[in-house]
Amino acid sequence: MLRLGKREFGTHEPVIMAIVNRTPDSFYDQGATFRDEPALDRVEQAIADGAAIIDIGGVKAGPGEEVSAEEEARRTVGFVAEVRRRHPDVVISVDTWRHEVGEAVCEAGADLLNDAWGGVDPRLAEVAARYGTGLVCTHAGGADPRTRPHRVTYDDVMADILRVTLELAERALELGVRRDGIMIDPGHDFGKNTRHSLEATRRLGEMAETGWPVLVSLSNKDFVGETLDKPVRERVLGTLATTAVSAWLGARVYRVHEVAETRQVLDMVASIAGHRPPAVARRGLA
Repeated sequence: MLRLGKREFGTHEPVIMAIVNRTPDSFYDQGATFRDEPALDRVEQAIADGAAIIDIGGVKAGPGEEVSAEEEARRTVGFVAEVRRRHPDVVISVDTWRHEVGEAVCEAGADLLNDAWGGVDPRLAEVAARYGTGLVCTHAGGADPRTRPHRVTYDDVMADILRVTLELAERALELGVRRDGIMIDPGHDFGKNTRHSLEATRRLGEMAETGWPVLVSLSNKDFVGETLDKPVRERVLGTLATTAVSAWLGARVYRVHEVAETRQVLDMVASIAGHRPPAVARRGLA
């Protein structure tokens, strides 16, 4: 069972986490949701399209202009409060590695802390425990926040992913984070080259077998772009193919830009797997 905010998600229920960037320089939307009005419109549309979680980020993942904790909080805290006011039942996640920001957004109503940088600030898990929120435990290969991998190597990338994410999950549990609120994330692109991310996808079943819910953040990432030699705006098909494979191998939560398209892919995979009946079934019955 996965329980986040007021929502409980069954074992075979795929969960979509919609990305809402409160940054002026995000790699994909180039600041389209930096201002409040378009960001709130994005939230409304994502929920209508089937997102159960809204993931709000105040700092671009890649290199760029320095963003202080104070500025990150300014971009996210008030927005979290407004989304909570408008949507009492939606799960609100915040993509941050900083405990100060985590504390502020939890006070504003966040249900989940999405730590994409692998516990670089160990106090973030303490915040999740104190507020009763969920926590994403991610493998980032030991990389510093907002850095790109350079000549990174692993003897066995999945073995390292499992070691790191399970250690983070067990530490979170010991600190008092709810077991049913902890997820593990292989961290595609984070501290990895394209071949590492492809192998992590291919072996995702090994993460699912641990029993911890697996979150994947695949949407329009560089490993998709390099695999197909496509620029950022032409990676949707590759992303959806990777999503289908990840769903088949047991991923539970999908952090995405294209919510409606992802919903169809996940519904189709669930129906093939026998976990979801067809929406209609007329063929051959009349």
